[in-house]
Amino acid sequence: MLYTTRLLLIFPLLLFFSCCTVKAQYAKSLPNPKNIILMIGDGVGYNHILAADYYLGMAAQVQEKFPVILAMAHNPAKAGEYKPGKSGSNYYVSGYDPVRAWKDIAWLKRDFTESAAAATAMATGLKTYNNSIGMSVEHKPIENLVEWAKSLGKSAGVVTTVEFCHATPGGFTAHNVLRSNYAQIAAEMLLDSRCDVIMGCGDPMYDNDGLLVKEKWNKAKYVVDSVFWLQFLAGSGKQVKFDVSGYTKTVNDVDGDHVPDAWTVVRDLNDFRALQKGKTPKRVFGCPKVYETIQQARTAKNGETENSVPYFTPLIPTVPSLAEMAGGALNVLDNNPKGFFVMIEGGATDWAAHSNQKGRLIEEINGFYKAVDMVVAWVEKNSNWNETMLIVTGDHETGLLWGEKPFYPLTDNGKLNLPVMNFNSKEHTNSLIPFYAKGAGSSLYRNFADEYDSIRGPYIQNSEIAQLIRLLWPK
Repeated sequence: MLYTTRLLLIFPLLLFFSCCTVKAQYAKSLPNPKNIILMIGDGVGYNHILAADYYLGMAAQVQEKFPVILAMAHNPAKAGEYKPGKSGSNYYVSGYDPVRAWKDIAWLKRDFTESAAAATAMATGLKTYNNSIGMSVEHKPIENLVEWAKSLGKSAGVVTTVEFCHATPGGFTAHNVLRSNYAQIAAEMLLDSRCDVIMGCGDPMYDNDGLLVKEKWNKAKYVVDSVFWLQFLAGSGKQVKFDVSGYTKTVNDVDGDHVPDAWTVVRDLNDFRALQKGKTPKRVFGCPKVYETIQQARTAKNGETENSVPYFTPLIPTVPSLAEMAGGALNVLDNNPKGFFVMIEGGATDWAAHSNQKGRLIEEINGFYKAVDMVVAWVEKNSNWNETMLIVTGDHETGLLWGEKPFYPLTDNGKLNLPVMNFNSKEHTNSLIPFYAKGAGSSLYRNFADEYDSIRGPYIQNSEIAQLIRLLWPK
């Protein structure tokens, strides 16, 4: 079955309301959450979570107790790796196969999605081709959830532990035919988008250990270019016009008063921590002083290998955690009485899985779920579950993680001991991933789960995340 033609108003929900004009007729009767928070553990599947639970000695993480627990499929409309000028580089694929998924390793390893296509599907409600940033299979821009929220007068933002213009945050904020056009995506996010908050790595003045680059730095692709970056830092909180490739560009207006809103740049650990409380700037760009990831890409020390336990190499002490970044983002976004949308990503879980790093994978999952704990606590202190919906999921599975052999369960070796866990790939796979939700409107996702897997049970499609959100937030 091809998913490029899936309707925005998905069939199961139409049956649920027994009306083909559900959006117009029932919009007022649907829940209308003030805030929606989407948290994505990149590359995280069922066994990734179980491995962390075993190592940490936890019966279950907080999201594993949410009232809505489903599985999620994430195949793209067109798999392969899109390469401009090569028409055969992308090709249409069928969806998840619940029979082959449990007996055919080769099928699990081919025609999988990648993060840009997965993010675009979750952000727009439409499946697309691999490597797409907010573009349809016809290479046309599709409205994303950040743009949708801003059109309703809400605030919006993205937070990640990898480069701020990487595939997942890019898919929620920008439009580009190719995910590797980082400088273009960064420019669109910072100059053209109406984001209130953007947080992520990419500072070219620091390396992956958070150390100042002593020699001339020239890896500024994640921050547009070196000239722009220096202007941007110097203009924090005041400058709205910048020179980009010979053109003068003006940042966008975020609050609808037709006045460009300058970015306040936050880089130091203490400033990230201070951002979590009290009065905040109107618009914040948070970029920790580190290059590619907050922690995962740090240099291995003391003989660390991919099989070493978590924290074998001490963490970088000068950068914020994802929980601290997300807490600051929420404190900025909740200034808007109309509410907000935010996507918070643990992006380096995927990087650790690609490298088959068992210990660092658990580190990254632990960091992500500390952020989930913080968000849950924020909802219960500053909001409530009747006005806020929280979704916790992934974008695909990475590494084909199983126990002793493929399809064998992980073995729990006790707290602070690595479980028996083995990667069977260094790439993404087609395995279903978990989906958890709680709060206003979240129960309606059960009505989208019209497909069934014999092991994981009912499952939704990743594109249905945005489809329901658009119904709950009608224009």
